[in-house]
Amino acid sequence: QVQVKESGGGSVQAGGSLTLSCEVSGFDRSHCTGWFRQGPGKERESVARVGRDGSLLEDVPVRGRFFISKDNEKDVVYLRMTKLKPEDTAMYYCAADATSACTSVGLTDYWGPGTQVTVSS
Repeated sequence: QVQVKESGGGSVQAGGSLTLSCEVSGFDRSHCTGWFRQGPGKERESVARVGRDGSLLEDVPVRGRFFISKDNEKDVVYLRMTKLKPEDTAMYYCAADATSACTSVGLTDYWGPGTQVTVSS
């Protein structure tokens, strides 16, 4: 059974940093792992992902401030968030899938419960 679990959220002042962790278990084949976020009154959006081939990519709105990495041995994906802005305030979700690219909410099957990130000005 696939399980996805996030940790590391919290409250920080603008300009600060946080690192989120995502533990994935239960896959018996290669899979992608993605970070998504949903701010107040907004739709859930993709933030960054590790592809099934191990490729790393941060989406344009956070590129240069957020950095995704993976510990392959532990199957843990990290999202290092720097220079945080109030508009980064959101529930951050980790998700994984064995057939999609972890770029689309509707096509990604396995989700964690989320971890809240709050950035104050």
